[in-house]
Amino acid sequence: MSLATNAWLTSSLGAVFLIRSYLFPLLLCLSLLLSACASNAPRVEEYQGLRIDELQQLPAWSGQAQGSNLTSLNQLIDNTTLDQLITTALANNPSLQQTLLTLQIRQAEQRRTNGGRLPALQAGFAANDSENNDSSYTGSLSVSWQVDLWQKIGDSVAAAGKDVAEQQALYQAARDTLAGEVMRGWLGLIAQQHAVAIEQRRLDTLERNESFITQRYRSGLGSLEDLDSARSSAASSRATLSANQESLAQQQRALQALLGSSSAVDVSVPEGYPGVLTPLADLPEQSLARRPDLQAAWLAIQANDLRTSVAYKDMLPTISLQATLQDIASSPGQALLTDPVWSLLGQLTAPLYQGGQLRAAADIAELTTAQSYQAYRDTLVTAVTEVENALGQERSLAQQQAHIETALARQQNNLTQYQERYRNGTATVLELLIVQQQTYNLEAQLDTIIYNRLANRITLGLALGLGANQ
Repeated sequence: MSLATNAWLTSSLGAVFLIRSYLFPLLLCLSLLLSACASNAPRVEEYQGLRIDELQQLPAWSGQAQGSNLTSLNQLIDNTTLDQLITTALANNPSLQQTLLTLQIRQAEQRRTNGGRLPALQAGFAANDSENNDSSYTGSLSVSWQVDLWQKIGDSVAAAGKDVAEQQALYQAARDTLAGEVMRGWLGLIAQQHAVAIEQRRLDTLERNESFITQRYRSGLGSLEDLDSARSSAASSRATLSANQESLAQQQRALQALLGSSSAVDVSVPEGYPGVLTPLADLPEQSLARRPDLQAAWLAIQANDLRTSVAYKDMLPTISLQATLQDIASSPGQALLTDPVWSLLGQLTAPLYQGGQLRAAADIAELTTAQSYQAYRDTLVTAVTEVENALGQERSLAQQQAHIETALARQQNNLTQYQERYRNGTATVLELLIVQQQTYNLEAQLDTIIYNRLANRITLGLALGLGANQ
């Protein structure tokens, strides 16, 4: 066995030397095909230059004078309960788990592609038994290897690695988005509880009015129209309260779904809104560099550029080597390579004509890369728009909050005056009801603005590339 193996290895080395001596000059001649296969499409270096130009042309963010310099989305709200909810969602959300499985698939695909660099070893055993002939058994052991002469397999492996990195960035983007949704959903619970409480106070006031007007009517001091107005307003408030209660239940179910639970989850929230920091908008290049969706879009360009290289190298010659040990014997034991015969095959193949398929494949790869760059630009435009919109919302909501607070303070003074006038008989019940409705409407409007402003700061953090803690 050892002598046969040594002889096989010696002959293999000789064959390899023979291939290098006689076939490589032919390869040098065939390599002139490279000039015919050269691509005029932009390479990744050119796309990198275009990318830098795009980022350098971005103007500074508008309108933000101050903010907190944060490193993660979790720092926007300092609340232990919320942090636990985010951790639960990141571990259990089924949509995020699908994204994670996709990442694991890409990693397995990279390992499979990398296997093409290594020799393939195969063992075989066959038995042949036919009439009028003795039984024969064949054992074989073969090694095959494709020489990566043009670094084509290497480019495929590198492209698979870029796919893995792209999917990792997409997974991070999905994590960040999920964390932001949980934070907004948690704030939404507080907002819905406030809406229910405000409407309940409105209803309590209207029911007291109805009771008071009923007593006056029975005493002959009021009119039937006053009583009908009070009852109508109370009934309308009950309908609104029922709608708000259902909205609260739906908000709880939405948060439950984000946590990946099909059963009810007891989520505790504070009575008032927590403090939500305003993230500081850095320079556009710094802010956008943190965004995982932009990172994924750039990695997609790099991966497709490598596939373009592979598509052009498919037009070039390939070399494959195969060495085989084979033993044919009359018994199974003797066929286990006890006295094998070796053979070595060196094969050179070059595509000459395939109906333009290879050239079309290269053109498709080029166009796919160009398409990926346009997708990157689209993502960049979307990112810039998201940041500017969030900054604009922060300014607008701050102004709205200030105006509504002023209006509510004046309206509360007005309500006090009308209540006194109604007791004195100088104001009608309809006038009092209108002032009460306006007061509660302003209170509800102010609470909605406060919620929208706090939720917008989470949106701004995501737009600036702040991510969930690992």
